[in-house]
Amino acid sequence: MSDVSTQLQKLVIASGNAGKVEEFRAYLADLGITLIAKPESIDVEETGTTFIENAHLKASQVAIATNEWAIADDSGLEVFALNGAPGVLSARYAETDSKRIDRVLEELRNSANRDAQFVCAIAIASPDGAIAADAIGICKGEITDTPRGNAGFGYDPIFLVPELQQTFGEVLPAVKATISHRAKALEILHSSLKSLIATHYSV
Repeated sequence: MSDVSTQLQKLVIASGNAGKVEEFRAYLADLGITLIAKPESIDVEETGTTFIENAHLKASQVAIATNEWAIADDSGLEVFALNGAPGVLSARYAETDSKRIDRVLEELRNSANRDAQFVCAIAIASPDGAIAADAIGICKGEITDTPRGNAGFGYDPIFLVPELQQTFGEVLPAVKATISHRAKALEILHSSLKSLIATHYSV
């Protein structure tokens, strides 16, 4: 039986984004562990220069603060014509989702190149803050001229998936759950997480 301090019976999700928390719960439902949102009192400053650095930072600090296993992601939109912006600043590009969308559309107003990609880096940390596993997922697409659809969150209404000819704001959640950057990162991470659960789970 594993020591109680290393049991992996639940994961604290290092996010205050309700939409993101629900996506994690849906993606990891088959693993039989409890996923809980981090306490609001824990606020980790994202000082990394890459998505993976920020994911490591958030997972490690939340794990230490809660003395629990933690999972964290850092994700965002990279627009090629904007030299990868908003990138790691995606959530801080403006004050609200609608203003962030408006800023991207305005900056692309005279650009013929609409290529973009969503990137998601995910890390899992043990209670002592050590990174136990990580992964990066990418979903390629294009930026539309105007927002389309009311589903999802963040930049979803302007991110077009070419093969579907729909934005993330238009596709059904079940479809997004199979093609998104977060889904791809979690698919890569799934086997590692399953092994960690088998190693550290006890009853």
